[in-house]
Amino acid sequence: MYEVLAEVVRNGFVESRHYGSVAGLAPDGTLAYARGNPGETVLPRSTTKPFQALACLRAGAPLSGESLAIAAGSHTGEDFHVKTVEAILADAGLGADALRCPPSWPEDEPAKAALIRAGEGESRIRMNCSGKHAAMLAACVANGWPLDAYLDPSHPLQRTVRQVLADGAGETPSPVAVDGCGAPLFGLTLTGLARAARSLVLSEGSRPVADAMRAHPEFVGGTGHANTEFMRALPGTVAKGGAEGVFIAATAAGHAVAVKVVDGSPRATTAIALRALAALGADTTPADPLAAVPVLGGGRPVGEIRTTQEGRT
Repeated sequence: MYEVLAEVVRNGFVESRHYGSVAGLAPDGTLAYARGNPGETVLPRSTTKPFQALACLRAGAPLSGESLAIAAGSHTGEDFHVKTVEAILADAGLGADALRCPPSWPEDEPAKAALIRAGEGESRIRMNCSGKHAAMLAACVANGWPLDAYLDPSHPLQRTVRQVLADGAGETPSPVAVDGCGAPLFGLTLTGLARAARSLVLSEGSRPVADAMRAHPEFVGGTGHANTEFMRALPGTVAKGGAEGVFIAATAAGHAVAVKVVDGSPRATTAIALRALAALGADTTPADPLAAVPVLGGGRPVGEIRTTQEGRT
């Protein structure tokens, strides 16, 4: 059974409720915070990206620093993101036409407005997953693997991704689906996803990805992005959201949480994750502003989206 994880309160009236589940792990790896159904399988969506980046790195893609961070991120399509993706592709001897993610407008509104003023349209390289796709192509070039089938679940790279997820989560990923960007998507239990998040910060082999994300959070998200601000507010943490209300975070000490909001809305996931980390004993007070999500009426705050206590309905 799912729990109410957050309520939308407008002028003192509870207007909406977000149901879902949370799995929270203590630094020793035990499940120390559980809400809803943390054993249920979820599609982890873009929270998979750090592990896809790790698979590319293990496959020999020459990624580091900003290029590794953008491979693990969902960038907002700003010009500095595009330059980094172009550099990954150029180093592999490829251009943007090799990308197989769908064309998109950048998520960053000023960047989108600038493109419209310039008479440009949607493009693959501005799509928030282009960093991941560029890294996958770079890994294929490094190994001489086929480029035209890099999104096939049976491709050597995608088999590597699945194994990386299995190692981190401690379970066999299933089912296999297709993500919004066209890449294979492997299901995990929410607890398994939390274990994978914990492994990202504690495993020596995974740490290069975590270090890149922490050093360059603006490449994991972008200007004003919640994931970017989360990592800036809590140095040493990694945070990655995904579509359909999925979110993971892990502290340097090994507290780890995975969130799934069943209505698919992401608007409360950051606050829910912060509440879970605090319940696990992590100091999240520097990120308190991120947990304050205002509800507007006439352009001014008239309420808030607030997280709920365990067992509240």
